[in-house]
Amino acid sequence: MHVTLVHVHVKPDHRDAFIEASRANHEASVKEPGNRRFDVLQNPADPGHFVLYEAYGSAADAAAHKETAHYAVWRDTVAPMMAQPRQGVPMTGLFPAG
Repeated sequence: MHVTLVHVHVKPDHRDAFIEASRANHEASVKEPGNRRFDVLQNPADPGHFVLYEAYGSAADAAAHKETAHYAVWRDTVAPMMAQPRQGVPMTGLFPAG
């Protein structure tokens, strides 16, 4: 399983809009054929810090996600909301087995 933890730091006055844009991206992403999980997490100790947990069956499935219209809309919508560039950390999903 191909997993990416995407860390996003959002400007305080854009948190609600970021959450809504991410909800739309989540709802479309979980319908992708290779998607296993797509969680949007918010740090309670730092409400401007979000982590997207993106799990796909393969690297090709994850790459296909980046080609979707809903990803492009999310990317372009949230870019000006970020306090710093997002950071994707690739991980190897061990359990559950892909």
